[in-house]
Amino acid sequence: MVALLDRVSRALDPDRGLQLAMSGLIEAQGTRYALGTDRAAWCPGQPLKLLLAGYVGTRNTGADVRVEEMIRQFRRILGDDQVELTLLTVDPALSAGYFRAVRQVQLPTVFPKFLYDECPRHHGVVACEGSMFKSKFATALSTMMAGALGLAAVEGKLSVGYGAEAGEMVEGLREFVRRQCKNSFVICRNEPSRRVLEALGIRTAGGTDTAWTFEPSARERGANLLEKAGWDGRSELLAICPINPFMWPTKPDVMKFLALRFAGQYREQHYKSIYFHHDSPEARLQLDAYLGAIAAAVGVFAKERGVVPVLVGMERLDRKACALLRERLGFRAPMFVSDEYDMYDLVSVLRNCSLMVTSRYHAMVTSMPGLVASAGITMDERIHNLLHDRGHPELLLRTGEEGLGEKLIETLRRLDRERARYREEIARFVPTQLRLMGQMGMAFCDEVSRVYPDFELPARTRAWPDYLPSLGSSMSGLLEQWG
Repeated sequence: MVALLDRVSRALDPDRGLQLAMSGLIEAQGTRYALGTDRAAWCPGQPLKLLLAGYVGTRNTGADVRVEEMIRQFRRILGDDQVELTLLTVDPALSAGYFRAVRQVQLPTVFPKFLYDECPRHHGVVACEGSMFKSKFATALSTMMAGALGLAAVEGKLSVGYGAEAGEMVEGLREFVRRQCKNSFVICRNEPSRRVLEALGIRTAGGTDTAWTFEPSARERGANLLEKAGWDGRSELLAICPINPFMWPTKPDVMKFLALRFAGQYREQHYKSIYFHHDSPEARLQLDAYLGAIAAAVGVFAKERGVVPVLVGMERLDRKACALLRERLGFRAPMFVSDEYDMYDLVSVLRNCSLMVTSRYHAMVTSMPGLVASAGITMDERIHNLLHDRGHPELLLRTGEEGLGEKLIETLRRLDRERARYREEIARFVPTQLRLMGQMGMAFCDEVSRVYPDFELPARTRAWPDYLPSLGSSMSGLLEQWG
């Protein structure tokens, strides 16, 4: 009976249904390709048409910054007039104004047939979300990216994951990725991710994140926004980037959807369509403990050092966590959330800060070129991997660990006490990531040449700086001094 119920549950699982539908359509596309029908083959002299599959259109600053820099890099290394880019967006209204000269198409919630129609119109697919292969957030998102890569690979087209992170996957997703991405090429942003994918038989290369080269608004712009929010222009700023770590994963739930539709239930948990964030009494208690620990530690540290806490929501979903944390702090700390501020201004605000504690990976990445000394409170592998690569594992805490408040106070004191050392080590670390990003560009060009040997890449040396997008003055200065 237990085995029967398990089979029924698996059969009714919408995530598994998406994977089965995608697998069937990939197989059908392979058949069409073998028969020589419905093909959009690249021909010499044509621009290379690439479809970027990721998570933009949600006002997630990290996702948007990653893709912006990917676009700039591809345009430089492939030739601006030799590439036509199309980007999938969850909501075109929320990605409007970003991604210059890139066609944006809306990704429907139920995406298999859409991808089956859209992917063959291009000469390749690039999966571009950082959390590319993992079940921590939403299995459906990884299914979408792996499915798009599979549709390109089955036609022998370019099929690349760029700057990918791979982590824990549920069994069905792991098998889906193994099967559909076996002929793809994934450039990972750390070695643990390579190990996960190579165990699945997927060809990989080393790399990094693509957000390192992002140039925000001028520092003065961020300072002006901070002063409008109440900063005196002199006190040191402590950036705090909280999240709700306990609302994940997002899962499809038809019964909750019906209850929402007909009785108005589960409204606060609702993400979109049939997808709902995780919620339970235990999760609410965990969130309260996490925010309470941060508030207590920041309150003590702010009194000791006279710093001004600044709350930054890197994704619009973070607004609630920021608001709840501000309540616990007991005063109206300046608050900046991505639903009101674009990625250029938000990162400028971060770079005006001296210190940071963050649960958002890209808050740490985008602040480091500004030499902000940062510590992390992580919910998964991403900040863990980054701080270990940076050589600062002592600055890593976990969202649900015992004694978080007391440990965070000591971490903040250490971050402040050894700030000069941390800033110098960050300054040395950033150019190593630029080198990796340049090498990623070289690996990408090599893969383009492998799949399309007649595609004429712009003439350049094999020096990694030639494979980076243009750099702003602050990044150029770091590279000149420490590169």
